[in-house]
Amino acid sequence: MAKISKIVKNNQRKKTVMQYAERRMELKKIINNPISSIEQVDEAVIKLQKLPRNASPIRVRNRCAVTGRARAVYRKFGIARTAFRDLALQGQIPGVVKSSW
Repeated sequence: MAKISKIVKNNQRKKTVMQYAERRMELKKIINNPISSIEQVDEAVIKLQKLPRNASPIRVRNRCAVTGRARAVYRKFGIARTAFRDLALQGQIPGVVKSSW
């Protein structure tokens, strides 16, 4: 089980990313547009740098929905491998069975 503070901080980062997503997208469009003038690009870069650091989606960590574990999280299920194994063996995840050959 991860520290509660780490889980809460990550959830706050997710909220911040969602809050600033539209502004970041508009600024990125201006920066990446080849038609934009140099002044427009410079202004957009400065505005982008002034946004909060946690507004960047790269700062959000994938964490297990069950345990909060940060490593070995399957994207498709949103849970860590250990929690996935436990739930699969209990039959809680539909369509997943233990393989044998």
